[in-house]
Amino acid sequence: MGTVASACVLLLVLTTLIHYEALRGLSQALPLLPMPPRAKLTVLIIGAFAAHAVEITLYALSMLGLISWLGAGAFDAVHVPSFSMLMYFSAETYTSLGYGDIVPHGSLRLLAGAEALTGLLMIGWSASYVFVAMERFWDRR
Repeated sequence: MGTVASACVLLLVLTTLIHYEALRGLSQALPLLPMPPRAKLTVLIIGAFAAHAVEITLYALSMLGLISWLGAGAFDAVHVPSFSMLMYFSAETYTSLGYGDIVPHGSLRLLAGAEALTGLLMIGWSASYVFVAMERFWDRR
């Protein structure tokens, strides 16, 4: 359990750094792009989506490592799940969608809870950033 708790903290830090760098990069690049404001907002949404996709992938890879190398849990009757299954589970957990069709067992439940909370924070951060960017780039005419 201690290893998974440490992984949760490390993933929170990495996710925060990834998100910060992505939004900072967008902040610096968007004003310099020679395109209409609407196109800049599209680039912003794609950039934020890409950051979330990287973070979801990071969690899926972490789950794969924890299951494969440390035996820190499982999913239903699957000893080592496929990467696509872990990506699906990670995406539904990160977004707090939670279909419940795949259920973690053992210490992975802690990681799933941490991912849901982290995803909620990162999505909220993206939403507030998009709002601020829309205020800046919105064509008021």
